[in-house]
Amino acid sequence: MPGAPTGHAPVHGRRTREKLTPRGPPALPVRAPHGWHNRRTPPPFRRPTQPPVETTLAEPLQSALSGVARMLVHAGKLPAKAAEDLVKQAREKKISFVNAVIASGQVSPADLAHTLSSALALPLLDLGAMDPQRMPQNVIDAKLMQQYQVVALSRRGNRLFVGGADPTDLEVIERIKFATQLQPEWVIVEHDKLSKLLSSASASAAETLESIAGGDFDFDIAEEDATPQQESAELADVEDAPVVRFLQKMLVDAINLRASDLHFEPYEFHYRVRFRVDGELREITQPPIAIKDKLSSRIKVISRLDIAERRVPQDGRMKLKFGAKSIDFRVSTLPTLFGEKIVIRILDSSSAKLGIDALGYEKIEKERLLAAIYRPYGMVLVTGPTGSGKTVSLYTCLNILNQPGVNISTVEDPAEINLPGINQVNVNDKAGLNFSAALKSFLRQDPDIIMVGEIRDLETADIAIKAAQTGHMVMSTLHTNDAPKTLTRLLNMGVAPFNIASSVLLITAQRLVRRLCENCKQPAEYPREALLKAGFVEEDFDGSWKPYRAVGCNNCTNGYRGRLGLYQVLPITEAIQRIILAEGTAMDIAEQAKKEGVRDLRQSGLVKVRGGITTLEEVLSATNE
Repeated sequence: MPGAPTGHAPVHGRRTREKLTPRGPPALPVRAPHGWHNRRTPPPFRRPTQPPVETTLAEPLQSALSGVARMLVHAGKLPAKAAEDLVKQAREKKISFVNAVIASGQVSPADLAHTLSSALALPLLDLGAMDPQRMPQNVIDAKLMQQYQVVALSRRGNRLFVGGADPTDLEVIERIKFATQLQPEWVIVEHDKLSKLLSSASASAAETLESIAGGDFDFDIAEEDATPQQESAELADVEDAPVVRFLQKMLVDAINLRASDLHFEPYEFHYRVRFRVDGELREITQPPIAIKDKLSSRIKVISRLDIAERRVPQDGRMKLKFGAKSIDFRVSTLPTLFGEKIVIRILDSSSAKLGIDALGYEKIEKERLLAAIYRPYGMVLVTGPTGSGKTVSLYTCLNILNQPGVNISTVEDPAEINLPGINQVNVNDKAGLNFSAALKSFLRQDPDIIMVGEIRDLETADIAIKAAQTGHMVMSTLHTNDAPKTLTRLLNMGVAPFNIASSVLLITAQRLVRRLCENCKQPAEYPREALLKAGFVEEDFDGSWKPYRAVGCNNCTNGYRGRLGLYQVLPITEAIQRIILAEGTAMDIAEQAKKEGVRDLRQSGLVKVRGGITTLEEVLSATNE
């Protein structure tokens, strides 16, 4: 047949000779994270610069080689015989081929990474250009990362970019996908830099905690209060020894530094612990962020909280046996964006037994306060912001009145200081036990003295005033700026003026300032105009005193050691009662109080400055209203 082919016609679509190029997955559409566009920092994701490895069907393929070994042989980085020997060694030692070839020294980590990146068309990342603190934390389990030598680099939506030196390991991809419910995508990294990063990450948590954690201490946990979840398998991580010792170390350090609160604060890339010492927060340490969940679980266990609940705030208590002394702690958890922030308040019952002189009352203020609390009935109010020492002031008064022949009952939210001989009740809103309900029960318990933690509403105020009018001494707190405003606050709550005038005996407003260290304080020079502006008058410059400034030494914190109170002690005299009955303003009451010789908070602070007890800066900071 004319035109018929004389031989076999080539099959459509088939070439007699074709070049095969290992394809692999396409290049990752990975955008550089924030900051990688900086010209000074080379982009860590580098495009493959070596030409693709080519093979032909005519070339014999080593049947014993596959994966990374075959790629290295085809790229000319490793002889076939050496590759076969390394494969056997890896099987005998039960290690990966990548670890074997790097350990042999025949291929450098950089050459291996470039070869795999070119052969598989995968992006290449320089781990040296990455900040480990900005990598996703706790996305891949730490044990999984160590076992398969991988690291989470970044996350975008449901895609997780995983860095590793052996992208042919399909098992790790399936494990990560199952554990994270994300879609892993490979990024090639150099083996030596990856190993260094993983070893430092694994060692940092344990070594850092071991370096700052001390000896063992004993927590007093009542067995009958153990919750069911505390018997579950979740406690395996909670009892992690370094974390336990770290927490104990922080608590003991806080006690030794005379701290009032401990703050455990998780953030996106770091975790920090701060103490409030003498009213100021100080950063103490930054433990590894990987411990945040274990640490919060440990605190919850010893505070009898639900360790499985991380969505809502919780409150609890714990006790630490510190030698022969037991110290109570109040625990509060708060869910934040990056974990649970935990604040632990140290409740030292001995502070209520220091005596009224240790609190910083001047002689006239002390006499007015004692005269009021020794009255058989009436109401004494203490006012000030949170953390101004109101509870300590009230318990100091209760400790003075705590005698065998006196029945004292308190209701608080919660009870912070345990004092023997006093009947203390904790508010329980869920059970319906609020301040007003407890007050009603107190009146049926034949009390002599009643202490209410805080007057928050009209119902509580009414019951407290009625108790004060029917033969009971009532003590309580309010949140107002000074003593005169406390009376108008009660009026605004709806309490009748005649009830206030007939029941309230005395109001004390207070602030806390830092006390100067006696070892290092030095005289200070202030311009006369600054002293006059602060509140001093010309008569004060008689040369009998001089102000001091904070310096700092080994016995104090930045020149201060301890705190003392500034007090405005306002007795309700007949003149002030008439102002209340006439529904006068706080300014009217303050003016009358000034005529009667009552110092305001600023004047009380200036007295402490003249005595060299604190600095002018502290007084101005605490009374700047």
